[in-house]
Amino acid sequence: MSQNHKPISPEDYEEPQCLLCGEPYGAEPKPEPIPQQRVVQKLDEYMSRRDYDGAERHLLYWLAEAKRVRDQRGELLVHNELIGHYRKVSNREQALVHIEEALKLLEELDFEGSVSAGTTYVNSATACSAFGENERALALFQKARVIYEANPDTRKHLLGGLYNNMALACQALGRYPEAFELYEKAMAVMQDVAGGVLEQAITCLNMADAVAAEQGLEAGETRIFQLLDQAYDLLHDESAPRDGYYAFVCEKCAPSFSYYGYFLAAEELQKTAEAIYERP
Repeated sequence: MSQNHKPISPEDYEEPQCLLCGEPYGAEPKPEPIPQQRVVQKLDEYMSRRDYDGAERHLLYWLAEAKRVRDQRGELLVHNELIGHYRKVSNREQALVHIEEALKLLEELDFEGSVSAGTTYVNSATACSAFGENERALALFQKARVIYEANPDTRKHLLGGLYNNMALACQALGRYPEAFELYEKAMAVMQDVAGGVLEQAITCLNMADAVAAEQGLEAGETRIFQLLDQAYDLLHDESAPRDGYYAFVCEKCAPSFSYYGYFLAAEELQKTAEAIYERP
């Protein structure tokens, strides 16, 4: 070997990089990933006004943008938001489309054991349950449960949401002991979450429905009314911010109070929601 021989180094074959963009001169800069936080914040603005059409346009725009710049993590975020959106507007076909796309991305990104996967499984399962596919929902919830419970960094509100929604699927399948166990877990977890009183109120109303389904209205009357009173008190807890999400929960809970004869409570909650939505 010649004494003058030197190993080939990157400087010998790589173009010098631009100091501003970090790319070789003459190469196009790498596209930036979509601004996930800004996407979610803007979506919250649309939802606070119940502008579902605007929310859909917003999400579809950013989905196309994420695909254009090949930002698969951004795609996963937007697919998750679209699953929730189409569930809220009762569009089963589109919800299922985005479930399949989100699950496929988990595999491509090798995220299947991550907390992000758990969240995707919960979102997908909740939509499946809403559209009557409770067996599939329960299987997806179970996948999420394994991930969440094994990860010490799982935020408690994620666990609370999992337990509550998984209980609904069990309830729909007539598996009441499992449903009540999961509802109690949701109540306990959300007790330690800031603003968790709203989720606790929803859980109380879900439990009332489970009691009515299992025991009947007459046999379960005492317990049902206890749960309704507890839900009402939780909804009026001062720790819950009176924002767009509060309005959404009030609107969601009002029909349950009306169904069980709490007509004044239902009317009050609906008016509260309307007042918040009408704010400038």
